[in-house]
Amino acid sequence: MTAYTVTCIIRSNMPIRVLDPRVVAQIAAGEVVERPASVVKELVENSLDAGATQISVEVRGGGVSFIRVMDNGFGISAPEVELAFQRHATSKISSTQDLESIATLGFRGEALPSIAAVARMEMVTRAAAEPAGTSILLEDGVVVKKEPGGCPQGTAVTVRDLFRRVPARLKFLKSGSTESSRIADVVSRYSLARPEVRFTLAMDGRVSLRTTGSGNLIDSVIEVYGIEVAQNMLEVGGRDDKWESKSDSGVRVSGLAGSPKVSRSNRDGLTFFVNRRWVSSRMLAWAVEEAYQGFLTEGKHPVAVINIFLPPQETDVNIHPAKTEIKFRNEHAVFGAVQKAVRQALTRLTPVPRIEEVATRFAPAAPVTKPRGTPSPEEIMSLFESKPATTPRQALPLLRVLGQMAGSYIVAEGPDGLYLIDQHAAHERILFDKLRAQRAAQRLEVQGLLEPVTLEVEPRQDVVLKSHFADLSRYGFDLEPFGSRTYLVRAVPALLYDGDWQAMLRETLDSLSGGDWQGKMAISMACHGAVRAGKVLSDTEMRELIEQLSQSELPHTCPHGRPTLIHLSSGQLEREFRRT
Repeated sequence: MTAYTVTCIIRSNMPIRVLDPRVVAQIAAGEVVERPASVVKELVENSLDAGATQISVEVRGGGVSFIRVMDNGFGISAPEVELAFQRHATSKISSTQDLESIATLGFRGEALPSIAAVARMEMVTRAAAEPAGTSILLEDGVVVKKEPGGCPQGTAVTVRDLFRRVPARLKFLKSGSTESSRIADVVSRYSLARPEVRFTLAMDGRVSLRTTGSGNLIDSVIEVYGIEVAQNMLEVGGRDDKWESKSDSGVRVSGLAGSPKVSRSNRDGLTFFVNRRWVSSRMLAWAVEEAYQGFLTEGKHPVAVINIFLPPQETDVNIHPAKTEIKFRNEHAVFGAVQKAVRQALTRLTPVPRIEEVATRFAPAAPVTKPRGTPSPEEIMSLFESKPATTPRQALPLLRVLGQMAGSYIVAEGPDGLYLIDQHAAHERILFDKLRAQRAAQRLEVQGLLEPVTLEVEPRQDVVLKSHFADLSRYGFDLEPFGSRTYLVRAVPALLYDGDWQAMLRETLDSLSGGDWQGKMAISMACHGAVRAGKVLSDTEMRELIEQLSQSELPHTCPHGRPTLIHLSSGQLEREFRRT
């Protein structure tokens, strides 16, 4: 019998007892307050429920040491201030019937007591009808001071030393920059949900986001994503569109969807609001991505801000403590409305491309399927900073260039049939190997720009960029701060000089917040630096590309794991032409 089993048996024989109220409070707090960003989310939602038109968020040390959220909302009257920190005390619902039509962001009465249970917390608030405000200080959920004081109408909540009594939770938090990035993401999302509210976010003494509160969604998009993305956003839900489904479900969809020019390598650019509540939904993400079928290349994801409105009775938001998950009574109607709305916005931009039947479809022959021993993209990323690969070289046969097809594929003749080479995938493999060799030798080629170029990044990207300045420099980027969330770029890696290095850099910043970034960065650099599909190449350029590909140790796949070429053997051709 193991020690663990013995321990379990001993504990099962312990007497049943009622837990200490503080233990109960910390257990409950663990469901609501997962990390500093959870605190910011709950406090911002309280401010919005209080009718605030101005919300200021200030954080230090990734939100662990200091968080302050100030608003100009209704405020709390003096007799109710202490009651607000009692568990399940709320002004937003009063009966079980109210749960069927929740119109506020909060409703459980858990946020304030949960935060107070794991931190030092201070609130200063004043309701409009009161001559003076009230200040209250709590430590570990216990009121230690309460007194009147002067303050403007609204509420300011300050949270210090988060999780100071819960070291286990502190241990599982990420770095300060990562936690700050998550906070920036929360504030950015709600600034998109409520463009009529003026948001300000300051992190470690520096303002990283400030919205106008104009009420126009595009203005918030400019502040969050930058002017380049905003210029490529399409209106979803124009006047000529009818959002009511045939079953009269009452689903309405509005917002903005990005043109294919501003696609991303992940789904972080998708933001959904249901009755102005920020939610996470795989079903909604699927609906939007289905609408982009035929517009985006494989591995790319859209940028979109989608508002969905439907009767509260048609949704259930009471399924998760964080209130980010949601259920729909009629998922089919919601899915269809979102997909149709986004698709209509895209087809107004570009007609649906024609689909032409292909008479014969060839599958890749055995020699060009993923070779045994070829690492996956994840394995490639982990190997990037290591010594050169020891995988046995998989040489290409001698190929003679015949021409180019569709501006994307090189047609070549080999010793046993025909070869079609994907010029982008092949060049991507060449650049990836070249970059890896340069990094191993610490001789990365850098190209200075004729004139410095300004680069504007999102708040969460700004946090990551600051913490990886030295790392980006080692990869050839020469940047310097130039105002709030704006940087001057003076030099870039040479292989990206003629490519879309700005898109690559933004994609890299998204990857940096996801863990192992070295390989992701190298793959992204190779992808953005490679010749694009549709570019006409000369015979000399095609021969040089094949020659360089033949020098690779893994010529059959690009860094993403996709094939660089397919082979049509002489036997296949003879069978297709019925010569055998």
